[in-house]
Formats: sequence, C-alpha cells, structure tokens
Amino acid sequence: MSYQAQIKIPATYMRGGTSKGVFFRLQDLPAAAQVAGAARDALLLRVIGSPDPYGKQIDGMGAATSSTSKTVILSSSAREGHDVDYLFGQVAIDKACVDWSGNCGNLSAAVGAFAISGGLVDAARIPRDGIATVRIWQANIGKTIIAHVPVSGGEVQETGDFELDGVTFPAAEVKLEFLDPAAEEEGGGGAMFPTGNLVDHLEVPGVGAFMVTMINAGIPTIFVNAAALGYTGTELQDAINGDAKALALFETIRAHGAVRMGLIQHVDDAATRQHTPKVAFVAAPADYVSSSGKRVGAGDADLLVRALSMGKLHHAMMGTAAVAIGAAAAIPGTLVNLAAGGGARNEVCFGHPSGTLRVGAEASQVDGQWSVTKAIMSRSARVLMEGWVRVPGDSF
Repeated sequence: MSYQAQIKIPATYMRGGTSKGVFFRLQDLPAAAQVAGAARDALLLRVIGSPDPYGKQIDGMGAATSSTSKTVILSSSAREGHDVDYLFGQVAIDKACVDWSGNCGNLSAAVGAFAISGGLVDAARIPRDGIATVRIWQANIGKTIIAHVPVSGGEVQETGDFELDGVTFPAAEVKLEFLDPAAEEEGGGGAMFPTGNLVDHLEVPGVGAFMVTMINAGIPTIFVNAAALGYTGTELQDAINGDAKALALFETIRAHGAVRMGLIQHVDDAATRQHTPKVAFVAAPADYVSSSGKRVGAGDADLLVRALSMGKLHHAMMGTAAVAIGAAAAIPGTLVNLAAGGGARNEVCFGHPSGTLRVGAEASQVDGQWSVTKAIMSRSARVLMEGWVRVPGDSF
C-alpha cells in the first residue's frame, strides 16, 4: 500500500500577547486552501493536530489550550487605507471545527510584525528606526486595527522591557488601536448592544435567571456578576476548569445568551460556534494571588474579570474580550461599569487570573445610542520559529 508524502508549507510560529498561533501568507498556502472552504479547514486542522480525542494535539502545532490552538492567514490588502488583510481561525481541540466567527485580539499584536517581515507592507511605509504604523483589515469581523510596531535598523524590534501579565518574559511593546470595535454580527445589525439594553434579564432553563450585559465590541461577550454564580471574581483556572458542572453552567449560559444576541437560532447551534460569544464574570476589586504567585491588591485594579474561551477559563484575558471590557466599562450602567464603581471613565484596569491589564475606550452617546470609536491597549509579540510546517499531502 502506498501513502502520499508530506508537503511543506512556509509558516511562522508566533506569540502575540498571551496567545500563540501558526501564521501563513495566503500566497504560500496550497491552491485548494487559498479559498475558504473544506480544504482550508482540513489543512489547518491537520497543522494544529485536531481533532484530538486525547485533547493534547501531540501530532500538530497546537498546545492543548484555546490560547495555543490558533491560525492566521495574511495577505496584502486591496482595501483603501489598509496594508494587510488578517483572517483568524480558532481551531477546536477535540472537534473537527475551525471557527471563523471572530477575531483574536492577542494575535492581532503579531499581525503587524509578521506583515512587515513577510513583505506584505509597502517598504516605503517602514521607517529605518522608529514606529511603523500597520493598517490592518480584520476580515472576520470587518473592522480596522492599527498596530504601532517598533522598528530598529529596518527590522521589526521584538525585544524590550515591556511586561505583560500572563507572559513570562519581557518584550517590545506593540500598541493596538481597535477602531469602531462594535462587532458586525448577524442578527445584531452592527449594534453594540444587540438587545438595545445595557443590562438584560437572561432566563436559562434548568439553571436560573441572571442579570447580564451582552455587548458586541471586539468580540461578542456576555458579562454576568460573579456573585450571581456563587463566585468572587478571584478564581484561578483550576477552580473553574476542574469543575465539570461549572463548565457546563457557563456553556449553557453562553448558548442561551448567543440566541438572545441573535448570533445563533437555537441553543444547539452553539456547539458549532465555540469561539463566540465569550462569557465572563465580573466583581468589585479584591485581594488575590495570581497564577504566577504575584499578589494583586484590591487597590491595583478597578474591577475583577474572569473570562472563558472555547469552554475553559482563560489563563489571562483574550485581547478581544479586553476590548469588550474596556467598551462596557466606559458606558455607565453596564455590569462591567458598575463593578468598576460606576460613572464615566475612558480607561479601566482589571484583574485577571495572571495579573492585571489596562485598556482604554472612547465612548459617546448620540440620540440615545452608545458607540465606541476606539479601544486601545498594549501587547507584545515575538517570532518563536519560522520555516515550514509539514502535513500529509492527502490530509486536505
């Protein structure tokens, strides 16, 4: 019996913020995978090592967490005022599913650097020394991201002294601007609050009723008060991820919230849309010890937030969820704003399992409708490995 040989595909393995992923230039993918569809999904699943019933992704580039089971495809942009088109695929670990429904804010920090190094940005726009401004079209949600990438000697500067909780080593700071971050979602009509309310009463059959803030900003997110779920907001990963009942509770809330937000038609559809919406719980500041052993005092943050991604509590915070937190915090009356003490604000520092993160947002109200023109935060990024990934030639 004969077997097809492996093929080589140019790729780069990068860390962006608190995530890692495999980056491709669209032009380097096999022809069948250069267009959306089953071949592309099958290829990315094989690259990452999914679906894996063992949950380890041993036979691929994934590392058995939602933060490390990610893929990015970039191409030069034909869209006016943009340098690069950025498409993000969240690869499920135990299912044959690539979710294209949202962005990854953490990996957004690596897009500018990859685009520069990959020749996708006009060389005339890159200074020899200074900050390169890379204009990114986020193709999943149809939004613009501006990345401010440090450059030294004409090359992307990756090393530096910027520290990001959830990342072990310091690196160069990459500032990100998420413009008009209200997510364009089916059923939501592009509205930041798809139900028209800052706070909703969400009935979850068999579980209970909860006050929630459901927002489309950065990524569709459902916020609920920690106390309503019996939590304090100081929990670390094991407290949630080691509790099957807790995970089932959050998934049920997520599914019913997704229906209420108009993202899916029926709760059963949530199984095929794992990346969005996110679900998070919030609380007023309190003392706790982060996962690294760092003490976070009640005075170090404006509020506490814990968020789930792909069915598990995130070890830090998803970048897109941070945008949602910043946007919701800037709007008086949301659960996020109230947990932070209420009132008007254009910046918030929140505590997460690995430490703290600061995010800014510019919000305004016109004719009774809230909008956020920009959300701002800093991340870092670094190339971990570059060359080729190999997959069996008949795997896609």
